[in-house]
Amino acid sequence: MIGTLIIISAPSGTGKTSLVAALEQKLPQLRKSVSHTTRKPRVGEQDGVHYNFIDKQQFSSMLASNTFLEHAEVFGNFYGTSRDSVTNNLQNGNDVILEIDWQGAQQIRKQLPDALSIFILPPNKEALLQRLVARNSDATEVIAGRYEQARKEVSHYNEYDYLLVNDNFELALDDLITIVKANRLRVSRQQELRHSLISQFYV
Repeated sequence: MIGTLIIISAPSGTGKTSLVAALEQKLPQLRKSVSHTTRKPRVGEQDGVHYNFIDKQQFSSMLASNTFLEHAEVFGNFYGTSRDSVTNNLQNGNDVILEIDWQGAQQIRKQLPDALSIFILPPNKEALLQRLVARNSDATEVIAGRYEQARKEVSHYNEYDYLLVNDNFELALDDLITIVKANRLRVSRQQELRHSLISQFYV
């Protein structure tokens, strides 16, 4: 059974990365695509685990060779998703999660219109600002830029299939799990997996 590409987008500080990590632990046959980026690693981030950290020259070379399924520039840094990595996982029956912004999501939909997309909102603007400040990983001007960018990102929420609010982490995680499980039970996905069972009733 071919897997589904799942796009998850949210403003910085919404808790998207933590939710995706918890989702991976809860569900089998789920893989997170590790993006390439030119930004520097934050404290605790590991190359090849959180991102594939490369320089701008390497990124330009990969872009020229059509390596990326999608790419975007965010706050002066470049991000890209490996086409081969996503394709191989989908062909192996794994659902693949892409943590990308609305720009990348638009690019993906043009190529893979059957992709499932989810947008995550913070409970309110004040909570988002508090989360950005609590990170202690960005300068004041960067935090201000991310906060302003969040307003622009939220304006694209209606381009997605599902919308959820990360007010309570466990409830938001339950919502994510429900969406992924429901998608796996679609007739279009189950008919191949349950072919031998269904065929019994046509003998």
